Amino acid sequence: IKKKEKMTTLSTDVVNSSPDIPYKWSQTLQEATIYLPIGEDVNKKNIEVKITKTHLTVKIKGEAVIDGELYKPVKVGDSSWQIDTGKDGRTLVIDLTRSNAMEWWKSVIQGHPEIDTTKLEPENSKLSDLDGETRSVVEKMMFDQRQKQMGLPTSEEMKKQEMLQQFMKQNPNLDFSNVKTN
Repeated sequence: IKKKEKMTTLSTDVVNSSPDIPYKWSQTLQEATIYLPIGEDVNKKNIEVKITKTHLTVKIKGEAVIDGELYKPVKVGDSSWQIDTGKDGRTLVIDLTRSNAMEWWKSVIQGHPEIDTTKLEPENSKLSDLDGETRSVVEKMMFDQRQKQMGLPTSEEMKKQEMLQQFMKQNPNLDFSNVKTN
């Protein structure tokens, strides 16, 4: 878990809060971020944050303020916490990187108040924000869509044509005059 103490201004729009929990939180498809107000007398030595794949424990001066099962699994090595100072005081900010970046969370901790995820609007994302495998699938789909719009073969059709060409070269004695390709 990465720890950082830095002085910045909070500029994130926090959309999920409830009087029943001591924190506010926001989310993107990649991560969930918790904002927990802390006193001026609290420093990183007074804070204990334990993030496992499925559980989060946050203690301030030895007292557990968050302790529960996460809504969904997270990537522990990519998750972090820091102390931010803004106009509203000091805040412990915990960034939880999701294991599955394709779904919204109804809450951060199971059993805490849930939000209606059907009302969430996904943020615009760039291809560079996607992991390698997802990015290549999206790029292939975009290429194939452009090819179809121009009346050209898709990547799959190009592969088939190339395989046929290789087969024809390897078998020059066969008659391919009646072969039809799409």
